[in-house]
Amino acid sequence: MAIILGIDPGSRFTGIGVIENDGYKSRHLYHTCLKLGNGAMPQRLGNIYKGIIEVIEAYSPTLMSIERVFVSKNAATALKLGQARGVAICAGVMHHLEIHEYAPREVKQAVVGTGAAQKSQVEHMTKILLNLHGQLQEDAADALGIALCHAHTSAFQKKINYQLQYQNKKGRK
Repeated sequence: MAIILGIDPGSRFTGIGVIENDGYKSRHLYHTCLKLGNGAMPQRLGNIYKGIIEVIEAYSPTLMSIERVFVSKNAATALKLGQARGVAICAGVMHHLEIHEYAPREVKQAVVGTGAAQKSQVEHMTKILLNLHGQLQEDAADALGIALCHAHTSAFQKKINYQLQYQNKKGRK
């Protein structure tokens, strides 16, 4: 059983989601959204770090999946997003988590089936895949989607590796 921590980093809102995955099925454990406000950036970054550490200590994940930075037209926004990602990654590394990064299109492809999916589609499929009901905050839904992306991607990679090993053994006979 893998416990996967998904992070949707942001300087105003950071989504956090935790799932458990056995290679076939995923189960929701926890989600939240850190509302960081408009205060000083160092304080917001400290709150991201503290919030993630609290979740790591409560759920003991072994893996972290985080959204990769996308190209932004606004350099200041991209810089703030990069700082939020850096703090989140640092929290994971300090707790010896294996870190995996996924582009937004990869997350949408893994969760919805198309890399051009809308945020509402990611939220909808996340709720279906994790058997969640009611309204799900957008950043928390994205964080759970990022965790699901890793679960689906790693399961698929294991199947490919198994097939390659099978083909290699078959070829040696």
